[in-house]
Amino acid sequence: WHAGAMTGPTIAITYCTQCNWLLRASWLASELLSTFGAELASVTLVPGTGGVFHIDALPAGTDEPVRIWERKADGGFPDAAELKRRVRNAALPEWNLGHGE
Repeated sequence: WHAGAMTGPTIAITYCTQCNWLLRASWLASELLSTFGAELASVTLVPGTGGVFHIDALPAGTDEPVRIWERKADGGFPDAAELKRRVRNAALPEWNLGHGE
């Protein structure tokens, strides 16, 4: 473990293995890591079943996760830009997403 990397927020992407959503989950994880890089402590893929697809953030210094996205409640899957906005708003409020925001 790299001690310095564990200071930022953690993200968990829970996806349904029965629905074959691993590729979508891993793509979204790579989008978050490409954008936020070392600002995140980790992005974890969590296998699930029953059509589950949700993304939670645990902001640094807290022990209460924040639901960023939930497939059933939010009506499908997030696009990368929307997911990045939600992660930023919940876990990295000082982060500037740039002109695409």
